[in-house]
Amino acid sequence: MTAVDVVYNVEGNGPPLYMVHGIGHRKEGWQRMVECLKNDFTCVSYDLRGHGMSPIPATPYTLEQLIDDLEGVRRRLGHEKIHIVGHSLGGMIGPGYARAYPERTLSVALLSTAAGRSDEDRAKLAGVLTALKTDGIAETLGTLIDRWFTDDFCANRPEVVKQRLQQVIDTPADVFLSVFDIYASTEMGPWLQEIDAPCLVLTGEFDGGCNPRLNQFIDSQLKHSELVILKGYKHDILNEASELVAQHLAKFLHNLI
Repeated sequence: MTAVDVVYNVEGNGPPLYMVHGIGHRKEGWQRMVECLKNDFTCVSYDLRGHGMSPIPATPYTLEQLIDDLEGVRRRLGHEKIHIVGHSLGGMIGPGYARAYPERTLSVALLSTAAGRSDEDRAKLAGVLTALKTDGIAETLGTLIDRWFTDDFCANRPEVVKQRLQQVIDTPADVFLSVFDIYASTEMGPWLQEIDAPCLVLTGEFDGGCNPRLNQFIDSQLKHSELVILKGYKHDILNEASELVAQHLAKFLHNLI
């Protein structure tokens, strides 16, 4: 096991719910959902390796290492079994963990993630990655804004958009590119059917990179899952639709208890 002792936060009471963020994000991105869920669940959020306050080991990273980091948090906290919710790249770490540690996994919620990409999908993603590497991360933020937020949210909550982009800028460039590469190169399709845990699959109607078509594929490959498409939203539903996501997640989890 190659786990890094990542920095985590624990809040609330009840069954443990581990919250796994995506590329260039932070554990604080879950806070509004934590406020909605902490009365019924012990919410565990953490900074991925290389992000926020967590250690920054040398890159490149692998999906398996990110899965090991999640297992490392569980071991440190001593929870026997856990619910997992992951956003974007976190939505790949969660099911990856359920595959590696089925005896430790109660359920998985996959938010705004992708599987079953077409050649066109992969080409578009490769173009974004090339731009990030050649033009620079800061210089490519405009592309990310358009993928992450709706126009209305950008107009009404510019301070949130600015904060989110600052998180990207503050993430070491090699870390950001490494985890983006994991997100771009991971294809869950061949092994999703191996997951026995019940799953919630949720994405935004207008999420370009993690669109409903890809999430319908995810739902079709999982043994036990339900699919939710949030009308009108793009990728960053943690910031733009946190309360709505929390409602769907709470309903899903309470139906399991």
